[in-house]
Amino acid sequence: MKEINVAVTGGAGQIAYSLLPRLISGETFGENTKVNLRLIEIPQVLEKLEGTIMELIDCGFKQMGSLIATADIKEGVKDADWVLLVGSIPRGIVIDGKKIEERSDLLKINGGIFTDQGSAIGKYAKPNAKILVVGNPANTNALIGMNQANNSSQQWFAMTALDANRAKAQLATKAGVDISDVTNMAIWGNHSPTMYPDPYNALINGVSAAEVINDKEWIENSYLPLVQQRGKAVIDARGASSAASAANAAIDTVKSVDNPTEKGDCFSAAIASNGSYGVPKGLIFGYPLRTNLDGSVEIIQDIKINEFAQSKINSTTEELLSEREAVKDLLI
Repeated sequence: MKEINVAVTGGAGQIAYSLLPRLISGETFGENTKVNLRLIEIPQVLEKLEGTIMELIDCGFKQMGSLIATADIKEGVKDADWVLLVGSIPRGIVIDGKKIEERSDLLKINGGIFTDQGSAIGKYAKPNAKILVVGNPANTNALIGMNQANNSSQQWFAMTALDANRAKAQLATKAGVDISDVTNMAIWGNHSPTMYPDPYNALINGVSAAEVINDKEWIENSYLPLVQQRGKAVIDARGASSAASAANAAIDTVKSVDNPTEKGDCFSAAIASNGSYGVPKGLIFGYPLRTNLDGSVEIIQDIKINEFAQSKINSTTEELLSEREAVKDLLI
């Protein structure tokens, strides 16, 4: 049985609680892969990880390898094949008597965390490590981490699969089809309310979802806000963030990166722009992606962008540029 080393930050959090068993069950990396988990947390909650480890042991998965709990990011990411950066400071937390509500404050606070994590990953994770940023603001956290890692052989992603899953679900419900009938879903831009979930290039049984639904008013004025504000709606409904669906999306992303994409389909994640579709180089930007047979991940080219879509892509690009400006002192 081959082995893989997986590091997870925020190991004692709610997303990790849903995520960790699925990483070592054989679902994510295959039945014949032993998974060594490195769970990383801040010192104050490190003891909680011991209970999590006890539960993972009690699951009895034959794919479970070694389990380590640590507050040392260097120890946690050493020789990691995959690093899942789940932990981040959430909006609404009180720090030094101030409730953190503004996105600019959130960017700066998390920027310091991802500076240290990125540096450690660049030095200690495997040269071909893959890094998925789940903690928000995910795109710009990934930008900071990638710059601090300064290791071009490693590949960084920010998660937009949760948005893609939400977008598929809304299209399927509106069209009265199974969610499995919806393919080719791309989330363009930032994981924020400016994201653009593309209904024109998404397919329902091989036909443009916008064409199948045939309701421009709903597409442009109802569907987009439903997807863009879904996270807030979940928080309002359950009094907590969308932990289970976020964990599921992280699993989806890892599997999409590690396995060839089916012909005619794509998956959604944010990666460093190479200038495709006019997006400034270096921004961590959500694109329609494909994993090739050789394991390389590429941006799918020559997708038709209509005027409405271009306006949305422009808006989310501007937001990401403003975020980059806000953290420019953290970029190498």
